[in-house]
Amino acid sequence: MFSVGRLLRIPRPKKFLYLMALLTGTELIILTLLLNKLSGLYGLLAIFTGTIRLSPLQLSMYIYSCAALLLAASLAPYIRKHSLMPCLALAWFYVIDSVVNGIYTAAFAMTWFLTISSSHTEPAEILATQPGRRTIGDSAGFTNPKFNVSRVKTTFDNTTLSGAAALAVGIGNKSTTAATESTGPSLGNGVPLAESMPALLIILALWIVRVYFILIVMSFARQTLQQHILSTTPAPFAQNSDSSNSKSLLDDPFSLDRPEGRGLRGTLGRLMVATGRRYWLGISEDENWEERAGAGIARLPKRFDSLRVSLMERDKRKRSGTGPSSVSVPLMPLGNIDF
Repeated sequence: MFSVGRLLRIPRPKKFLYLMALLTGTELIILTLLLNKLSGLYGLLAIFTGTIRLSPLQLSMYIYSCAALLLAASLAPYIRKHSLMPCLALAWFYVIDSVVNGIYTAAFAMTWFLTISSSHTEPAEILATQPGRRTIGDSAGFTNPKFNVSRVKTTFDNTTLSGAAALAVGIGNKSTTAATESTGPSLGNGVPLAESMPALLIILALWIVRVYFILIVMSFARQTLQQHILSTTPAPFAQNSDSSNSKSLLDDPFSLDRPEGRGLRGTLGRLMVATGRRYWLGISEDENWEERAGAGIARLPKRFDSLRVSLMERDKRKRSGTGPSSVSVPLMPLGNIDF
């Protein structure tokens, strides 16, 4: 039955592009992140070469990219191992990195639109007011032309020169120039330009892909967390919750009474799980719980085959409300015993 809660909840994809496993998708996404953060190294090299003048905003972005590169490279090897703490940390790092990149993208996009819409009557003052404007102006090469004209008219003059001389006369656009001088640089003048709309569409498309990547990385971390709970916890469902939530909310693996909840790692784990607790520990009705339980219990070593079967049977009975499975002990024949 349709419900508003299911419509508003965070999507939980089970496949990457409906073809590959979440593990493969997460590895590919983190690989693209590492390649993207390599730009921070090349940006810092510009300081030593002196070819590009960097603003404080640009310098901070390059330093952050180098730090993010080191952190992502240190956490990436744990993806294939399904390590609980590194996978959760990697998912939250990817979310935070997306927010930081969004701030930098918005700042530089505003600077770019202000640059291409700026008036050419006072370039020195305009370039000094926005972060990164000078670098953008130097790289673009057309933000401060010597002559600002809309069209060029070529004529031939044979009266004053011995030969035919071609004269180029620039004719300015009075309406555009007057409007620019009166209003000055603004987003309203930069966004409607012909070259601005394709840039906005590309940025929007890339951010749609980025949001999908966030959902994939978080779903993989959620899958790793729940499989860890189901394979290591005797009673995977929370016992201290009410009856309506106890069937759909798993126990916190970072609680104080568990080995994972001790020390700094436990504090960080509880903080990461507490933010969006329903997402991390909740199992919705449309999810195949038996499949998740089997995936978690299947990670047990082969010598625990009998325990794996018992856990599956016990959990199925617990979910159905019929109680724990009974343990049958085979009786050995004792023969004739005299008492």
